[in-house]
Amino acid sequence: MKYAVDRIEGKLVVLENIDTKEIINININKLNFKVKEKDLLIYKDNTFIKDDNLKNERLKLLQEKLNRVKNIK
Repeated sequence: MKYAVDRIEGKLVVLENIDTKEIINININKLNFKVKEKDLLIYKDNTFIKDDNLKNERLKLLQEKLNRVKNIK
């Protein structure tokens, strides 16, 4: 499953499932790496892995969508 880091609230990381939009909270101590907003995490084999390539692809797609919306106006 793929999750986007929505925000960090103290020791809680608020994640949004990219496919289902479900929101989950996890303790930041469950991650063995630094995390920040907009990071993308993959949950596999009971662990989270940060995927910078997927993050960059997603940010590029979102920027393209934003540019198309700006051109409509």
